[in-house]
Amino acid sequence: MSKRIDNIIDEIIDQYAFTDKSQRPWIIGFSGGKDSTVLLMLVWKALEKIRKMPTPFQLRRPVYVVCNDTLVENPIISSYVDDVLAKISVAAREQNLPIIVKKTVPLLEETYWINVLGKGYPVPNNAFRWCTTKLKIKPTSNFLLEQIDKKGEAIVLLGTRYEESVARERSMRKHEIDGQRLSKHQTSVNTYVYAPIKELMLEEIWYIINTFPSPWGFDNSILFQIYSDASADDYECPTVVVNKEHSSCGQSRFGCWTCTVVKKDKSMSALIENGQSWMKPLLEYRNSLVDERNLHENRMPERRDGRPAVREDGTNWGPYRPSYRYQKLKELLLIQKELQKERPHIFLITNQELIAIQVTWNRDLYFDKNVGDLYRGIFGKDISTNNSASLNNTETRILKEICEDDMGYFHLIDNLLSLQETKTLMVSKYGLHNDIENRIERFVTSRENEN
Repeated sequence: MSKRIDNIIDEIIDQYAFTDKSQRPWIIGFSGGKDSTVLLMLVWKALEKIRKMPTPFQLRRPVYVVCNDTLVENPIISSYVDDVLAKISVAAREQNLPIIVKKTVPLLEETYWINVLGKGYPVPNNAFRWCTTKLKIKPTSNFLLEQIDKKGEAIVLLGTRYEESVARERSMRKHEIDGQRLSKHQTSVNTYVYAPIKELMLEEIWYIINTFPSPWGFDNSILFQIYSDASADDYECPTVVVNKEHSSCGQSRFGCWTCTVVKKDKSMSALIENGQSWMKPLLEYRNSLVDERNLHENRMPERRDGRPAVREDGTNWGPYRPSYRYQKLKELLLIQKELQKERPHIFLITNQELIAIQVTWNRDLYFDKNVGDLYRGIFGKDISTNNSASLNNTETRILKEICEDDMGYFHLIDNLLSLQETKTLMVSKYGLHNDIENRIERFVTSRENEN
């Protein structure tokens, strides 16, 4: 076993220092899971050996440890990964290794909650899996493109293994080049893929984690315990154990706690059964997203671009109705409030997302409900969504007095100011003219209908 591991480390040394004469940066996709942890451990060991060689200048090539945060990660994993990344940053600096931690997140307008609760996107399923591109691929790809712009090319190191699945092995072998360690990236230009641990078996992965100390000084038993707690009954875990404390552990895959692509979140269910009972409201909320996804009363009869979205049976198939978005946001904030009583560090949705949801509702001409009012009612404090475009109390009173005979004009002016505020918050005036025209047109149409 040790000889096999040494061979992988030697191969990494050869690829980093000798075979590749360029300065192409290495980019390690790090999730904090078992495979990416082992990949980073072996690369770290290789860099330590190179540093001790007579030619330390070979360490000029930067190694980026890139972790993508979808902002809806399983809270236990998210907390664990944050702790690990902090350790990696400190240890790399102290050991004078060219390892740089980079955390990527989706653009504000593309986060999970902006799409679901703001725009009304139906939650993802296998037929409409919009989340992967917006939450995972784009953020990492943007960072990758930055590196390519600087250096011309980049090498992505992946912790993928043949043994994971037949489909994974077929995909990996399809893009490999005989006799070459590097293969072309499937989608990114000027990008190559290197998979040093592709031939390792699951037993070998756990052997490395359980036997070798983390080179960045973290306790690997914590990762082992997370997998153990998240193991569902129907998962086998052929683990190599090295002491009596290493009981069985699972092959559970961790991801977004909101994931509705899978039929059942087995890892979160197992975590709850193994003592993490505080996560039960998260699982129930996630299940409600699945159960309520296709309900006719929750969906609109037209798409966001105005095209009809009614099936042959007469059921609606468009985005969620604003009233349903508001209800799910309320449920989410109530869960967050309860969780924060004992875990104040947990935020299920960010303040920036809350503001952006209000912005999106304004652009959709949905003014019946206000995110700030909802937040204040639940948490007893304000979340700032106001700026100079909004009316203060005195201005509001004066405007109401002026419009006393016809309050419809007051609501129109208030809505137009909200639209202006929308553009100010998003630091963009794009589309403001059309939004204002649409609101005025709706006002005029309603008056004509009244007459």
